[in-house]
Amino acid sequence: MADLRNYQTRVSPAGAQAGAVIDEGLRTYMLKVYNLMALGLAITGIAAFGVQAFAATNPDFAVLIYQSPLKWVIMLAPIALVFYMSFRINSMSVSAAQTTFWVYAALMGVSLSSIFLVYTDASIVKTFFVTAASFGALSLYGYTTKRSLSGMGSFLMMGLFGLIIASVVNIFLGSSALDFAISVIGVLIFAGLTAYDTQKIKEMYFEGDGAEMAGRKAIMGALTLYLDFINLFLFMLRFLGNRE
Repeated sequence: MADLRNYQTRVSPAGAQAGAVIDEGLRTYMLKVYNLMALGLAITGIAAFGVQAFAATNPDFAVLIYQSPLKWVIMLAPIALVFYMSFRINSMSVSAAQTTFWVYAALMGVSLSSIFLVYTDASIVKTFFVTAASFGALSLYGYTTKRSLSGMGSFLMMGLFGLIIASVVNIFLGSSALDFAISVIGVLIFAGLTAYDTQKIKEMYFEGDGAEMAGRKAIMGALTLYLDFINLFLFMLRFLGNRE
């Protein structure tokens, strides 16, 4: 027993020190993810407001981006960049991946500028803060919970595919009841994905990663949470937004 106690005494400080290093590394990694995500949202907000303000005083520009065939390019370009980053992230440098993320966030802002034509500014701001508070609570849960959310993640992904199919179908049906159901399910799905993705991003951390690998993981983590936030915001806006 004495030998065992001596052995524990010898190894415990080293184990505690290693755990502290991992915890500090994880905090730094997650902080970088959230900072990148927040900066991406800021770029999106500035781009959306700037484009809308310019369009409000320049009718020709408004017609160009909201009514001409260019609107499809603006809508589809962010989707194309998401797929590009997802497939190319392992071969991209950290600086290239980060620049691509900034470009994506700006294009998303241009695409989302049209919401200012539909909803009042006050309701957009209100919905943003409600979304931010909800997102923060859900992400905190995903980060701190000891329960594995992997099973929930599989269910949510299936629900997401169903949501996309239902949204496409409703383009042709134009059903208000189906639109309401889509909005409710959309909020629930992206609320769950926020917690699930946060846990997944946390589990991706490995203290042995080099700077390049850690940087790529942080950028993809930021992109994932950014998408969760934007979609949660848009679905909440259907409930909380006051139309012009």
